[in-house]
This record gives sequence, structure tokens and C-alpha cells, in this order.
Amino acid sequence: MSVLPLVFTSGWASGINAYAVVLLFGIFGATGISDEVPEALQRPDVLIAAGVLFLCEAVADKIPYVDSIWDSVHTVIRPVAGAVVAALLAGESGSLPELAAGAVGGSTALISHLVKAGTRMAVNSSPEPFSNIGVSLAEDLGVAGIISLAVFNPVAAAAIAGTLLVLGIVMVLLLAARIRRSLRRRAQRREEKRLAGTEW
Repeated sequence: MSVLPLVFTSGWASGINAYAVVLLFGIFGATGISDEVPEALQRPDVLIAAGVLFLCEAVADKIPYVDSIWDSVHTVIRPVAGAVVAALLAGESGSLPELAAGAVGGSTALISHLVKAGTRMAVNSSPEPFSNIGVSLAEDLGVAGIISLAVFNPVAAAAIAGTLLVLGIVMVLLLAARIRRSLRRRAQRREEKRLAGTEW
């Protein structure tokens, strides 16, 4: 089961930015930094495609409302990518059945993606664009740091990814409650204004 921490971490990171995960693993494998990276992720065509798509995501992810559209499109892509990367990693190590690895990677990526999408919806309620850029940069740096750590210390990386996942779920639940309260207050004010207008 030694590959399980790496599978979990790659799933969490794929839910945030699947293209960065493929690109980083591919670079680590192609440069010989890690022997755990499957050959499929090191292929030049895979690296080029991941690099181009990573640049597209890096731009789209920093524009208010465009990021939410991008997230909705990737609701299927990120979990599938997480499952595929996890299955490839398990197949390379032989210590975890590929089907189980795919399930762990895909489900973790889905939860992580939903946390990201929910956070972005809350961030988009802010009128200024700088919060989007800050959150996006933090996500990119977080994915790069976690995947880099996972290559050298998978257990520590999995512990950090798990903590971030739990914190993200809690934050989205808190933000969702706050957004609902804000929408209810706004609707009440509109209703009060409408009733005050009909009294005259």
C-alpha cells in the first residue's frame, strides 16, 4: 500500500489543477528526478499538451466568472485525470490495484474540485478582481509544492493534502452559509422596498 499516499496526493492536486499535476510528474520523470513516474506521463506529446493546457488554465483561472465557467467544464475532466494519474502510478509501483487507485484518485479529485469551485463562487461575489488572482496563485503554488514534496516524501505530502482538503470543505460550508444569509438579507431589503413603494 506504499503508493496510496502518492495516489491520494495526486488526486487532491488534480482536483485543483490536473494539467499542472501531469506536467510536474512528467518533468520529474523525464529529468530522472523520480523513478516512480510512469512512462506515459513522460512522453513529449503529453508534456507539450499538459504545458499548453496549464497555460490556458493559468489565464482563465484568474479572471472573475471565467474561472467559474472553466471550473464547470472541468467537473468531469479533473476527476477523470485524477483517476488516470492514480491508476498509472499504481500500475508503475504494483503495490495497489489500478482500479482501487483510480477510485481513490478520482474521488479525491472530485471532492477537491468541488471545494475549489465552491471557493471560487464565493470569491466571485467580491467586486474586485485581485482576490481571484491571489487565490489562483496560491492554488498553483500549493499544487506545485505538494506534488514536489510527494515525489520525495509521499506520506508528508498526503498528510498536508488531507488537512487542506478538510479545511477546504469546512471553509466552503462556512462560505455557503454566509452567502445564503447575504442573499436572504438582500431579498428581504428588496421586498421591504417594494412594499414601502406600494404603500404610497
